[in-house]
Amino acid sequence: MEKQLTHYRKVFNSPYLSSADIVEPTVLTISKVTQEIDKTKKTKDIFNTAYFQEKFIRDGEALKPMILNATNSRTMKKLTDKDFIEEWSNTVVTIYVDTNVKHMGTIVDGLRISTEPPITRKPDLIPDTDKWDRAIKVYKEDGKFDRVEKHVNISDKNKEMIIELAKEAA
Repeated sequence: MEKQLTHYRKVFNSPYLSSADIVEPTVLTISKVTQEIDKTKKTKDIFNTAYFQEKFIRDGEALKPMILNATNSRTMKKLTDKDFIEEWSNTVVTIYVDTNVKHMGTIVDGLRISTEPPITRKPDLIPDTDKWDRAIKVYKEDGKFDRVEKHVNISDKNKEMIIELAKEAA
């Protein structure tokens, strides 16, 4: 098992997502973007701040909001083709660390949103998992698979199994 290493900047406990939090390109879904006063209290600046649908970045580690600087705000405009931050909700993005960001004359690590939309693939539904149990419940409620198929891929064989299990449980 690979040992999890701790980035030296984690001790500073920023209220925002930082390059210390992202260990590999990470696909996230923006739930909303708001304009907020700097929560670090270092400035009185107002930032475009992105919040995410995902609640954790890793097991047991809460996902923080991300400040969208000018570069990342332009990227969001490009990805969504929308000028208004209120219209950026539900955008799926890939966040990565750029090791060549110029900040106040110094080259630093900085977060970037990829200019390319992420290629996302829904997971396959597998029997005997929490998602399997939820799929049976939703199928019993709806009598169809539309809501389930928004989140997972279901083989025809697994659909037949869910239909039979739903009948047995009725």
